[in-house]
Amino acid sequence: MAENGHKEHPKYMYIFLWLAVLTAIEVGIVIPDLPKALTIILLIGLACAKAILVAAYFMHLKLEKRTLAVIVIIPFFICVFLVIMLMPDLTSDKRHEGIEKPAAEVVDTNSQ
Repeated sequence: MAENGHKEHPKYMYIFLWLAVLTAIEVGIVIPDLPKALTIILLIGLACAKAILVAAYFMHLKLEKRTLAVIVIIPFFICVFLVIMLMPDLTSDKRHEGIEKPAAEVVDTNSQ
């Protein structure tokens, strides 16, 4: 706590720089040809780290009571769990098998 009895607020530019560094790391992960699963796992991890930083400092959850943090953390982990569980279905090329592309048909709408 600060000397005047108020809680000290974080240095927002410091947090912004951390978010910028994490974003640069995300861009650096996408550029090389890494395996798709590894890229996805790393990007999800970095996105979670950024979300935690934003929630803790910009939404002031770090200064709140534990109950409010628990109310936010539980849906966050459920969301991450669902994304990870759905990732095999979303990234699989097999889901496109058996689907025929419609034939391209040009229709002249100007003729009467």
